[in-house]
Parts: sequence; C-alpha cells; structure tokens
Amino acid sequence: MEIFLNPKMQQWINEKVDSGMYNNSNEIILEGLRLLRIQEEQRHAMIEDLRREILMGLKQLDLDRSVEFDQAAVKDIKQAGRSRYSP
Repeated sequence: MEIFLNPKMQQWINEKVDSGMYNNSNEIILEGLRLLRIQEEQRHAMIEDLRREILMGLKQLDLDRSVEFDQAAVKDIKQAGRSRYSP
C-alpha cells in the first residue's frame, strides 16, 4: 500500500519521528488508524444507545406513559439535576 501525503503532513510526521516520539512514519500511521477505529466504534456505540433510548421512549408512548413536556417539566428537571450535584 502506498500513502501519499501533502508536504505539510509529511513535515509534521518527520518532526514526530525526529523528536523520538515514534520510531518511524509507519508507527504514526498505525496509531492514527487505531485512533480512527476507536472513534468509529465509539460513534457506533453511541448511535446504538440512542436507538435503544428512542425505542424505549416509543414503547412508553405506546403504553400511554408519557407526560407533557412544558416549562414546569423543564424546571423540575433542572431542579432535580442541581440538587443531585450540589454540595
């Protein structure tokens, strides 16, 4: 596999290798790919969590377990959150 980098990115990689942070440019590319994979896995997990939460909300609506979301509800939510984190 060949990777073509623009001069600015190539210079940045050279600086990292010269600094001793990495032994070679391959290590930098592998580290970047590893981090990209982790980020992708986290994004996927977050989307799955959101889907579960949406399905739970839809089931609650189907069971008529919903409450009106108005200014009073917002106030109650804020108050509950603040009381949980106040010393």
